[in-house]
Amino acid sequence: MSAFRISTRAGYTLIPASLPRVARPYSSAAPSFEHITVSTPKPGVGLITLNRPKALNALFTPLGLELGDALRRFEKDDSIGATVITGSEKAFAAGADIKEMKDKSFADAYGRDFIQMWTDFVHATKKPVITAVNGYALGGGCELAMMGDILYCSKGARFGQPEIKLGVLPGMGGSQRLTRAIGKAKAMELVLTGDNFTGAQAEQWGLAAKVFETPAECVDGAIATAEKIASYSRIAVKAAKEAVNKSQELGLRDGYDHERTLFHGLFGSKDQKIGMTAFANKEKPQWSHE
Repeated sequence: MSAFRISTRAGYTLIPASLPRVARPYSSAAPSFEHITVSTPKPGVGLITLNRPKALNALFTPLGLELGDALRRFEKDDSIGATVITGSEKAFAAGADIKEMKDKSFADAYGRDFIQMWTDFVHATKKPVITAVNGYALGGGCELAMMGDILYCSKGARFGQPEIKLGVLPGMGGSQRLTRAIGKAKAMELVLTGDNFTGAQAEQWGLAAKVFETPAECVDGAIATAEKIASYSRIAVKAAKEAVNKSQELGLRDGYDHERTLFHGLFGSKDQKIGMTAFANKEKPQWSHE
């Protein structure tokens, strides 16, 4: 939730040079965003890049509203199968904008559900979301990174929940997601000390699914994985995402039952017939997404 002043020169490349040069804007009919850029770099892949370079992509309400809008548009677009959220090489998001928060009262923050929207719009996304993290992902930036279904990062990434240094605690799920990912002891240490940890550590501890040598490789890797996911049956991917997420909310017995219900339900889909018939005939399935 916090942001810190980090010395940096003004201006830098927001999208790594190795990204496809043919990446095109998402839609000519889409609104003109001020704090994010939106494109479709590969078939079936939506790419959202946080774009507040002077603030190291610090999170604030206008950016959140744009991010929510972009996610909803991808969610409704049948051509999109997965979304990647990234930032710049220097910062995924260096925290939340302290200027927006510092003078808020309890009545204002609690009464208006301040920052709840960040969790709400990611949770509302049924299609897979991959976060590609380079540079700083602190406070709210770390929390946003953890909201993704898959987290990729480069070795130079720097994560942390430093809210304790500002007299508060994580407010966008940091204490919950971090604990589930790396265990109580390590999460407690990080939340209570406010210490940072590296991209390599994030992968070692199980927070990140994969770590890359460079920022460009990280974003390229996330896009490649999103493209692979988008090549499968949309309905099967949606069910699989739901099943894994339920494992974090339900007990083991209930989780088994929910998984089996989803499995049985897919036998009512066209894609189950398409996929199994294609496998039996040694053919490539042509998904209907139904």
